[in-house]
Amino acid sequence: MFLSVFDIFKVGIGPSSSHTMGPMVAAGRFLDMLRQGPFQPYGLRARLHGSLAFTGVGHATDRATILGLMGFLPDSYDHAKAEAALDQLNTTKTIILNGLPDLVFDPKADLIFDFGPSLPGHANGMVLEALDAQGDVIISETFYSIGGGFVVTADELGGKAQAVDANPVPYPFTSAAEMLEMADATGMSIADMKRKNELSRMSHHALDQGIKRLWDVMNRCISRGLERDGILPGGLNVKRRAADIHRQLLDERGLNMPPPHVVNDWISTYAMAVNEENAGGGQVVTAPTNGAAGVVPAVIRYWLDHVPGATLSRVEEFLLTASAIGGLVKHNASISGAEAGCQAEVGSASAMAAAGLCAVMGGNPKQIENAAEIALEHHLGMTCDPVKGLVQVPCIERNGLGAIKAVSAASLALRGTGDHFVPLDACIETMRQTGGDMSEKYKETALGGLAVNVPNC
Repeated sequence: MFLSVFDIFKVGIGPSSSHTMGPMVAAGRFLDMLRQGPFQPYGLRARLHGSLAFTGVGHATDRATILGLMGFLPDSYDHAKAEAALDQLNTTKTIILNGLPDLVFDPKADLIFDFGPSLPGHANGMVLEALDAQGDVIISETFYSIGGGFVVTADELGGKAQAVDANPVPYPFTSAAEMLEMADATGMSIADMKRKNELSRMSHHALDQGIKRLWDVMNRCISRGLERDGILPGGLNVKRRAADIHRQLLDERGLNMPPPHVVNDWISTYAMAVNEENAGGGQVVTAPTNGAAGVVPAVIRYWLDHVPGATLSRVEEFLLTASAIGGLVKHNASISGAEAGCQAEVGSASAMAAAGLCAVMGGNPKQIENAAEIALEHHLGMTCDPVKGLVQVPCIERNGLGAIKAVSAASLALRGTGDHFVPLDACIETMRQTGGDMSEKYKETALGGLAVNVPNC
């Protein structure tokens, strides 16, 4: 299956791609189903299961689901309009939409958290229902939010609704081994092959403008995070730190020669700025998820601001290369913390960033594959254990360390020839198996690890 750069990188809102963006997208799809169906619904109901129930409040899943049922979508989200719509709904208990009758929906009664076993398809499951005037279900659909804002129905997850690809891409690699073979046979870079694949589906202008927008949103997110102080929402009283650290780093410039390791503080601060914005419900880009949204932008900003010879014109090469690696991970394993722990989120992001940096630093395809493998290998086994279910502790700092690992992995790979012991494909498969073996307590349920060993308030 072809995964576009715009599938891996999506503009959305915080705090979570799987718990906030995914449910909002699922609700939008459900509304489209209702508009096409033969029934005239009277009311709506939503049931959250598994990880969506356990950490739903901390991830704003309840709010996102309701807003999705009111017609809001992540890419065009307007915070002021959303607040006004929620206030009106709490008063009227009615959702008014184009193409549908007025729908009864009481947020306190019709949004249900089911803390029983997860639905069979995925840890992030939700059931959306349309009701008649007697309260009987007339239409029901099960959706799974499978990470990175991707949403599938139960039938789609089970392979019952596979679309036939009538427009295959010219370089259809589904493994790192195939990717390297194609690169060797054609003499093309990974980014060039990825670009050709994208251009088989869209124009040059659409691709260029779309990638330009991705970096613009990423970069503006960093800048906002470097300027904002205060306490993050959710009750943990976590203080925003990126702005203060950034001020310290700026003050130290021009003074005595700082120790070389201070560059790590710059990298971490860029990443933390993004994830503090994400935790505050701001606009971010999935990279490949919201919980890991800071890694790739931080490494790009580090490269542009601190590495001699870096040019804005090559950000497209960085993002195309990174998206190729992200696509391999998603296709062959997972990018979902609820499915495979944080190795699937920050680990994948670190691998993507390492590959992108290696590419723009002059790495060949074998070195790029090596960089991605080094970064991913050293995240294997990482759990997802957010305190109080919030994407704050340990998530914000974890992005900083993931970015540092990405830079180190790219540097190590560039020192070699690209020949190495563990193939990226083997590392991805190991991550998949490790995620399957991992206890549910450590997969975004907030039922184990730091989430239960740190006071929640």
